[in-house]
Amino acid sequence: MPITRSADVDAAGGTLFVVSTPIGHLDDLTHRAVATLGLVDVILCEDTRHSRTLLTRYGITSRTESLHEHNEAAATPGLLRRLQQGERMALISDAGTPLVSDPGARLIQAAVEAGIRVVPIPGASAVLAALVGSGMAGGAFTFLGFLERKGGERRSQIALVSRLPHPSVLYEAPGRVAATLQDLEAAGMGERRVVVAREVTKQFEEFVRGTVSEVGEYYRDVAPRGEVVLVVSGAADDETIDSGAVERALQEMRDRGERPRDMARALVERFGMARNDAYRLALGE
Repeated sequence: MPITRSADVDAAGGTLFVVSTPIGHLDDLTHRAVATLGLVDVILCEDTRHSRTLLTRYGITSRTESLHEHNEAAATPGLLRRLQQGERMALISDAGTPLVSDPGARLIQAAVEAGIRVVPIPGASAVLAALVGSGMAGGAFTFLGFLERKGGERRSQIALVSRLPHPSVLYEAPGRVAATLQDLEAAGMGERRVVVAREVTKQFEEFVRGTVSEVGEYYRDVAPRGEVVLVVSGAADDETIDSGAVERALQEMRDRGERPRDMARALVERFGMARNDAYRLALGE
């Protein structure tokens, strides 16, 4: 597959600008973003009514169209043709940087493959704002977005968090924060540091800090309000899997009559154990 360069795009074609918008505080829109949104032919929004508040605040009168998870697949071919005919478009999300747990990836991929110029206009990001405010920034980190709500994929994601040597950043719905912290604790991460960053850049911005167990108890009866980002510290060099939690999980599975193969798979997904060790424990060796 030959390499491509942005300098190789069709100069006669249009441009797709990927513009970051504020995550709360409207003053966080950059000068470059204001200028870009004002010059494009159309602004593609998740929700045009929501975006209108921001656009009106800055006197931006460019035409708007909806582009969201439910219509992106159907709308992309037509938008691509318009870009090829020379239209200038800006893609924005309801808040923050597009494509970070937001729609738009299909359109951008199609534009890149068609040789359309794609220009990022950076700005606010809830991921980075929460990370730098957490006190855990300074090196590598992993962003996992929203965890799956249940099933093996969720257990695999939590096992990944338990293994990573650097911080993990997660999005979570307010009503599910306590459940997620409980799942992290059950996977042996009760003593890990965690920060729940709530309503970042907004009037009621708050950072709740403590161990996973402590913060989980804090939110056990009352869920946080607003937009939430979780930052979980990485595994220490000498951190070991919680043997008590493993034994409790094994006993629960034995009580349900599960097969050793299924028990071993669950240990790998939930605790990040090596497969051989998990199978040995499942057999009672």
